[in-house]
Amino acid sequence: MSQTTSLSDVKKYLGGYHPQVQEQAQTLLDSEQSGAWLLKKYPTAHTLNGPRALYEYAMDLKNDFMRSSPPISKVIYDDKIHIINNALGLHTYVSRMQGNKLKAKNEVRISSLFRRIPEPLLKMILVHELAHLKEKDHNKAFYKLCCYMEPDYHQLEFDLRLYLSHRDRFGDLW
Repeated sequence: MSQTTSLSDVKKYLGGYHPQVQEQAQTLLDSEQSGAWLLKKYPTAHTLNGPRALYEYAMDLKNDFMRSSPPISKVIYDDKIHIINNALGLHTYVSRMQGNKLKAKNEVRISSLFRRIPEPLLKMILVHELAHLKEKDHNKAFYKLCCYMEPDYHQLEFDLRLYLSHRDRFGDLW
């Protein structure tokens, strides 16, 4: 009962990858093996479903790797973030006047879609958003920081993008 996805649909999430990698992902999807491959690699979903658990997990990551970076006031799942806009999560800051001083609060918002994914994939998203505390742009220093916090960052990002392609075609896995 699967619907056939064209290579252009794979490009929705994997467009930045080499064409040969895109073709391999397409073959995995067309043969309906993407789910089995992902489940073998990541058998269970994380248990960080509440805002407090997510915040504490993110703060542990921040304190382990970015102790001197600005504080984070909030880490939440957000129903308003849509993958269609190519956002897995958002790092935002809110500026407010307090007396004669301008105070900025950093917030991390993760798409609610990721409430039920494996912990390594959630960690990759959080690492990405935390790296924005130091590096605003997706440049070489940004990705170096991501890889410092999570050595398998690039593989995890690919796996998450493959999961999103799988999810569009077959539905949720976890």
